[in-house]
Amino acid sequence: MYEQDFDILREQVHGHRLVYLDNAATTQKPKVVLDAMTEAYTTWNANIHRGVHHLSQVATQHHEQARQRVADFIGAKSSKEIVFTKGTTDSINMLAFSLGEAMVKEGDEIVVSYMEHHSNIVPWQMLCDRKKAVLKVIPLREDLTLDMEAYKALLTDKTRLVSVAHVSNVLGVINPVKEMIALAHARGILVAVDAAQSVPHLRVDVQDLDCDFLSFSAHKIYGPTGLGVLYGKEEWLDQLPPAEGGGEMIEHVSFDKTTYNTLPYKFEAGTPDFIGSFGLQKALDYVEMAGRDKIEKYEAELTVYLENQLASIPNVIIYAAGQRKAGVVSFNVEHLHPFDVGTLLDQQGVAVRTGHHCAEPLIDKLQVPGTLRASVAMYNTKEDIDALVAALKKAIMMLS
Repeated sequence: MYEQDFDILREQVHGHRLVYLDNAATTQKPKVVLDAMTEAYTTWNANIHRGVHHLSQVATQHHEQARQRVADFIGAKSSKEIVFTKGTTDSINMLAFSLGEAMVKEGDEIVVSYMEHHSNIVPWQMLCDRKKAVLKVIPLREDLTLDMEAYKALLTDKTRLVSVAHVSNVLGVINPVKEMIALAHARGILVAVDAAQSVPHLRVDVQDLDCDFLSFSAHKIYGPTGLGVLYGKEEWLDQLPPAEGGGEMIEHVSFDKTTYNTLPYKFEAGTPDFIGSFGLQKALDYVEMAGRDKIEKYEAELTVYLENQLASIPNVIIYAAGQRKAGVVSFNVEHLHPFDVGTLLDQQGVAVRTGHHCAEPLIDKLQVPGTLRASVAMYNTKEDIDALVAALKKAIMMLS
């Protein structure tokens, strides 16, 4: 679907047609996004907000329109709740510092899950080390879904925040974040959602979820690299101190005292990536044009087809098999190392991700050195899945 809009998909790899199934790591960019960013650099490139000249005014307008586009896309009440960052990792680090400074003290608790990306583990560990707080972990059930009874038991009067992935970047399973948020809020606990893997595949509405914070990356939803979003309810962003200092986030500076800018600018130190935000706006426009519900339905069917086709191959182990997933299937082949299999797939033009996927605790729990991860996007087809299966069968034969 729409593969004709992505020039890179016509590339050849080792003499084979490129079959790109590494979309959970990064998506390819449609021509409309690339053309828009080239247009921006060649017709209105100028630093934003503080310039009175024409180019600066045009650039500022585009940047703020992009902020509003993001707000509309995820259902935020106001563009003031949208902070541009360098990516999901940067968003979570920023939140961990700011929230830690304002709301966390010795003995307080932060809750994460066993299936988190390192970006949603390490910043909270750093916070806990800094504040002498406690990191608690939601365990997994045998079917590799979150143990919700254990989750309820982890929530105490000392819990300040739950930070959880909407969709696992390893397993692809969709966590019941709306239920988790309601349970936390019933005890006055804030919730942050890592939506890096959900925003590209699912219709995410922050007001419907009622999450307090949410983050995602532009490059995983057909936009440019180096740009991300931190959403926060205005009431909480108002209370948090900025994580970084410098230009843009200030209102007034003297050697005696500095006052900070209004939302969302107090969290955006330095020159923002206004070209990147324009690219993200065009990417979100592209997704809307293609039809978000249509994409979600198509990718869900493609993911089921992917899992079923892999399951038909002898000795293939699929993790969280049968669970509802969003675009990601992780698997291994019995007695074969995932790196060896991945290398032979690459030699046949098939790009999948191998390794621990920045989720070592989960991989350690699976008691494997890593997994092969195939992940789909709107431009993938059943023919791509068939090509993966054929290449995988050949790789198994060669390694056996």
